[in-house]
Amino acid sequence: MAFLYVKALHIIFVVTWFAGLFYMPRLFVYVVESDTLPEPGRTALRDQLLLMQRRLWFGITWPSAIVTLIMGLSTWYNYGATPEWLIWKLCLVAGLYVYHGLTHLIFRQQQAGNLHYSSNQLRIWNEVATIFLFGIVFLVVLKDTLSLLWGLLGLAIFILILLISIRLYRRSRLKKQSIKD
Repeated sequence: MAFLYVKALHIIFVVTWFAGLFYMPRLFVYVVESDTLPEPGRTALRDQLLLMQRRLWFGITWPSAIVTLIMGLSTWYNYGATPEWLIWKLCLVAGLYVYHGLTHLIFRQQQAGNLHYSSNQLRIWNEVATIFLFGIVFLVVLKDTLSLLWGLLGLAIFILILLISIRLYRRSRLKKQSIKD
């Protein structure tokens, strides 16, 4: 019975971790875009967004990543085996922690006032967590490497659609902005 509680906690903290990983890059985009506003609004908005980043990152995202890891390792230990699908899942999870670490670097840069990436680049970065989510969920639910390959093919198509959507959205925003100017 304890195994099921640990597994349930693992799933809950995976969800909260992903919530942070989905929202943080969006805040990155807003910080970059706030830099184009006139004063005094720019500073006030940017300070608020940076505060929101810190609260999200250290209050939700990092704690959820740590608890996810602890509960995940405990679930794996209690599972008592390591089937092939789980090895692939662990590889994707390792990649997700690398993504988390790279997102932390962007967070630190923005907190220091260094805006190295465009809002468009950060919109694309925002979709990387989705790629990991798809791969991990397909593996956990289907537990089959061949299904993973079909899932990844579907994911590749999904990524292509996302990239096209981002490009169309950017064109639409630029067009609206040029009409206003």
